[in-house]
Amino acid sequence: MRAEDIDALISVGRPTIAPDASFAVFATSRPDIAANSNVGQLWRVDLPDGTPRRLTRGKADGSPRLSPDGTRIAFTRLDAKGKPQLFVVDATGGEPVQATDAPLGVGDFDWSPDGSLLAFTARVPEKGRYGSVEGLDANAEAPRRITGVRWHANGLGYIADRPAHVFVVAAPQTDSEPFYEPAPAVVPEGEEPPKKRIVAAEATQLTDGRRSHSGIAFSGDEILTTVDEIERVRRDLRSPLIAVRIDGSGERELVGRDANLGIGGVVVADDGTIAFLGDDVGPDGVDFVAPITSLWVLEADGPRRVTDAETVDLGEVGSHITPLGDDFLVQDRTRGRVRLLRVTRDGAVTEVLGGDVEVGGHDAAGDRIVAAAATPESYGELFLSGGGAAPRALTAFGARAAAAGIVAPTELTVDPRGGYPVHGWVARPEGEGPFPVILQIHGGPYASYGVHLFDETQVLVDAGYAVVYCNPRGSAGYGREHGRSIRQAMGTVDFTDVIDFLDGAISADSTLDGSRVGVMGGSYGGYLTAWVIAHDHRFAGAIVERGFLDPTSFQGTSDIGSFFGDEYVGTDPEAIARQSPMAVVDQVRTPTLVMHSELDFRCPLEQATRYYSALVRNGVDAELLVFPGENHELSRSGQPRHRVERFEAILDWWERKLPIETGA
Repeated sequence: MRAEDIDALISVGRPTIAPDASFAVFATSRPDIAANSNVGQLWRVDLPDGTPRRLTRGKADGSPRLSPDGTRIAFTRLDAKGKPQLFVVDATGGEPVQATDAPLGVGDFDWSPDGSLLAFTARVPEKGRYGSVEGLDANAEAPRRITGVRWHANGLGYIADRPAHVFVVAAPQTDSEPFYEPAPAVVPEGEEPPKKRIVAAEATQLTDGRRSHSGIAFSGDEILTTVDEIERVRRDLRSPLIAVRIDGSGERELVGRDANLGIGGVVVADDGTIAFLGDDVGPDGVDFVAPITSLWVLEADGPRRVTDAETVDLGEVGSHITPLGDDFLVQDRTRGRVRLLRVTRDGAVTEVLGGDVEVGGHDAAGDRIVAAAATPESYGELFLSGGGAAPRALTAFGARAAAAGIVAPTELTVDPRGGYPVHGWVARPEGEGPFPVILQIHGGPYASYGVHLFDETQVLVDAGYAVVYCNPRGSAGYGREHGRSIRQAMGTVDFTDVIDFLDGAISADSTLDGSRVGVMGGSYGGYLTAWVIAHDHRFAGAIVERGFLDPTSFQGTSDIGSFFGDEYVGTDPEAIARQSPMAVVDQVRTPTLVMHSELDFRCPLEQATRYYSALVRNGVDAELLVFPGENHELSRSGQPRHRVERFEAILDWWERKLPIETGA
């Protein structure tokens, strides 16, 4: 596929299934180059054999959730100011009714058990900020007084002056009388016409103060949510679980900080049992390296871990829980796959959907289970399981990507010199080669490459390059020991693993030209790319993108700087220097393109500019490319035109530094 074919990458979001399991609703999303935004709508498919049909026609409709009786769908849609609001539409289609009018948009939401209310989180702006005063420009706002160790978040900006609170609002009926402007003729002379317009019902705010809330789940006459408070001195990743009374009469703590858990994905089973996903972050509250997210249930004496922390990892990739009778559905990441599991309350595990899939969402009713998943051939499809039948796809969105031309990577495990097997993939063009080779390195580091259709690889292969990519030690999906092996040892075994995998892949495939190689990566992959070119000078070129390049300055600039570097590289200056790309930048000889986003608060722009400046000062052939208005997620969810321009810059760099034809 070519760069401009990214508009064929249709993803499928978390589905919702009717209580009687007769149909499912889901949202799609894709980058649209002409609109220069990600666009998507809601779809409905009747089960088990219906044809999917589009329900809505909004620009960016998403996150559908069916009402408890299955007659209405609540979903998010952008309002005139580009803020996501809750809308409700009849489950058979029709005109959506707006339910909220939050100034900064809504976050998480849930239906009340009787379908009369919607609970949601929304950020509440401090008076005088974020357009709350008409005509007051952001540059004219009062100064911000910061008293905690956090003040901003990637993709959002400042956080202390807009905490997220819990609200409830009456859920609109889709057959109610619509609002409209009265005709001028019916207004008595001399009187102002009434101001009637389509507006949301008045929402009731249930929480206040400086704390933020995330996650929403109804439990009787209470709403469950987790709490995040900006720390005064030291970061704490523990997140208490509280119950807020719907009538606004108060709240109570269900799981406190003494449980040492970072909590997310809370659900309530039919029998009232509360379950959630949680990471054990230790008594200091910052032990986040390879945490292994587990399923927990809340019992009378406190939380109980259900899944095995050494063999089941439920973290990342849109993780959530679906109650199914006495059991729960969860998503387990392992060796580049994300499988759907059914887990009993005593921890017994059954695979529901496995193989070459990466499950990103699911729901269940009766004996039917629907799941959204990416595959090697598709960015996203909806699958149906249960009833004794084998899982099967209900959609065929991957046909658009197939028409653009994709290749199937070859899975490979290399047994390197160090004796530690490294797992990954090789993707190459058709033909006999020899092809120049690009080593790709993923971010994280506790993340992984997987089996899903990957545009980064496909665009390079289409241009004529063989692409080698793997999950070195430090990656997710291979157990906790594998993930924690680079803790305060970055640039050690992870470095040897990617190099050994590159060498092993070249040795195993005669079509790969080991004399013509390049290396690239983003975020932690940018870190390891910068580390590689300081220690191995075989590469014709490198691309260091949105990199973690100087742990020292990261502490005071990144939105995760208050704990990330401390845990991964330590706090001793000598130890930090032993793991810092900036400390060895004078050893780099490889031509290097440094790419970064202007509004990246995860790996701030200064990481790139200081690294680039050091390369230039040392006489290295280097260039810096900065994308305006983008953040750390540029390559995944940035403006489509910027994504295409990014690919064009990448291909231009490789054409100059690692041309397909050598001219010999």
